[in-house]
Amino acid sequence: MGDTGTAAKPPRRRRGDARERLLAAAARRFYADGVSATGIDTITAEAGVAKMSLYNNFSSKADLVRAYLDGRHEEWTGLYRRRLEEAGGGRGGVLAVFDAYADHAAFAYEHGFRGCGLLNTAAELPSGDAGRAVVRRHKEEVEELLAGHVRELLPGRPEKAREVAEHLAFLLEGAMARAGLEGGDARLARARSMAADLLDRL
Repeated sequence: MGDTGTAAKPPRRRRGDARERLLAAAARRFYADGVSATGIDTITAEAGVAKMSLYNNFSSKADLVRAYLDGRHEEWTGLYRRRLEEAGGGRGGVLAVFDAYADHAAFAYEHGFRGCGLLNTAAELPSGDAGRAVVRRHKEEVEELLAGHVRELLPGRPEKAREVAEHLAFLLEGAMARAGLEGGDARLARARSMAADLLDRL
């Protein structure tokens, strides 16, 4: 076709595009700088959208924080599922949980790894905040995943399986806390090794 002399119009951005850009910007800033230190203006500027666009997609900053937490949960779940595809049996399933946490720690964060983004956010939220409930559900789900895998190793012993799963959950959370303070995944690798040893002794 010949040139008509009319400049092509850029494609219109869909509303969902703005939401995704806002969530991506919020995820970067909340993890790097913290929720309280990150204002709406900072998020909209980084996302490249007008402030009104944020309120067209989220009812408040608290709503955006909850969406961020949901996104972190879904992100981790995706990592776990990919690891689980490579795992075999109950032992492999438990180690897939540890590996998914290590995968999260290996992301290229702006200021380096600072620990569990969910717990970091929960620490900033007041008691009773809906965001804290999101984080609690995530941690409970992780422990239940561990319990399910341990039950494969201890058929007919549900109470023992629950006890071992709680032990593994504490090991994992402690390793994440130390890894976040140290800015690397060495503690997670050590925790995985300790978990493997524990499972081999069941």
